[in-house]
Amino acid sequence: MAYPSKPSHPKISPSKAQAPKALRCAIYTRKSTEHGLDQAFTSLDNQREAAEAYIKSQAHEGWRLLPEAYDDGGVSGGSLERPALQRLLAEVEVGRVDVVVVYKVDRLTRALSDFAKLVELFDAHGVSFVSVTQAFNTTNSMGRLTLNVLLSFAQFEREVTAERIRDKIAASKRKGMRMGGPVPLGYRVHDKKLVPCPEEALQVRTIFEGYLALGCLNGLAADLQGQGILTKRSPRRDGTIRGGIAFTKSPLAYLLRNRVYIGEVIHKDRHYLGEHEGIVPRELFDAVQAALSEKAQAQGSARGNTGSWLTGLLYDDRGNRMTPSSARKGALHYRYYVSRALETGQRGEAGSVARVSAPEIEQAVREALTSTATPGRTSSSDETSLAQVGRIVVHPSCLTINFVEPDEAEHDGRAGGAGSTEPSPLNVPWSPRPSRRRRQIIRAEGDEAAAPLRPMRAETRARLVDGIAKARFWLNDLVSGRFADTHAIAAAEGCSERSVRMTLNLAFLAPSIIQAAIAGTLPEGTGISTLMDTPMLWCI
Repeated sequence: MAYPSKPSHPKISPSKAQAPKALRCAIYTRKSTEHGLDQAFTSLDNQREAAEAYIKSQAHEGWRLLPEAYDDGGVSGGSLERPALQRLLAEVEVGRVDVVVVYKVDRLTRALSDFAKLVELFDAHGVSFVSVTQAFNTTNSMGRLTLNVLLSFAQFEREVTAERIRDKIAASKRKGMRMGGPVPLGYRVHDKKLVPCPEEALQVRTIFEGYLALGCLNGLAADLQGQGILTKRSPRRDGTIRGGIAFTKSPLAYLLRNRVYIGEVIHKDRHYLGEHEGIVPRELFDAVQAALSEKAQAQGSARGNTGSWLTGLLYDDRGNRMTPSSARKGALHYRYYVSRALETGQRGEAGSVARVSAPEIEQAVREALTSTATPGRTSSSDETSLAQVGRIVVHPSCLTINFVEPDEAEHDGRAGGAGSTEPSPLNVPWSPRPSRRRRQIIRAEGDEAAAPLRPMRAETRARLVDGIAKARFWLNDLVSGRFADTHAIAAAEGCSERSVRMTLNLAFLAPSIIQAAIAGTLPEGTGISTLMDTPMLWCI
């Protein structure tokens, strides 16, 4: 009986076998602290060796190690802003990496939100993610579940560690212990404790006494620069020097508020008796705090600059940004734009126009934008016009308004868009009002040949009307016997007796003058200081 023969299979020669696809592998390593990085064999080396061994074990699958090293030493895993990781992600985006290999998943990130971003990026570019000590594959659902569980525990561990450190710092500061940070001027560190430095302690006391004498942070900064008193010089780990520069307004305010100088430790707005010795007398420190609080109360209540719609656009003619500022005098609130050089105490670096009235320059810009109708610019509203403005430079005689280049969509929507160029700047004739009142000759009645006078400013009118009303109230108080004399009024109002007497003159103005003041038709330059010393023909 004949049996059917087995089908023969062709033999495949080794040379014709399909070779596995080459996979380019990048190793990423990370260590949270710098401790031990100066040793011959570090944690980064250990992570890399383990990853290299794993890649060699997968050589039959076509895995090949890339020569570039992506090491983040002394960098926390709390965010993705890490130099080596950013370089690695850039290589992933351009398609130069096929597999990312790490020692453990928490070396890549400890936050689930950040990991979700990384997985999305890896999937978009066909990149696999492998952990050497935690076997899983991100290409299937079970691998993703395992990875999310591991990351949840990693994030939990990070948060618990952070809470434990915060609790330890709080407990230590309640005992008055120093817990690191920059060393303040006037001290040095010995055995992890602050020790007074005699030369710098004298400088600190000079700063406190100087503020009481001057009452101005910018003036104090200029005075300290003249004396050669600089900020604390401290060496960094990389050998560079921190500080050693001239004081400006903000560092001075922080120094004057620092309770370290009276022997206390601060933690979350609470202060405790410290282990170190204070170098500023308590009476001097309290006097400075009272002066700072008084000035903050006088100026802080008038800092609502939400109406300063040119914020971020104004610059002086030396390139300094002009920031909103404000002041209050009585019931009046004044807004300004001030050169950043003045705010930092560097008056010599300010432009030719260092301070300008906010309503005045805002009105000039608004009129220039609404009256200008050129292609690519619209004037339907302030917001629409400002969206097309890139920078406004303040010169003594004009404003230069630079416009941003329109979007591509705007180019396509108008004729000649393909050949259009960047919008040319707009020069608007303008000059700031003089800071001092000019002497003017008031036109006599019936002099028709004289030029028409400009009416008084709205702020001057408001101040004058307020002064007239106050003067009449005070006069009624004196007549009715509510106050015996001007000294009693001054004590009740918190002002000088001379100010009361000068203001009372406004109560005797002629009705026609008062009516013109209310209507705002008095000539420019006629204000409350002018009418306090009026001629008799203007009075009742």
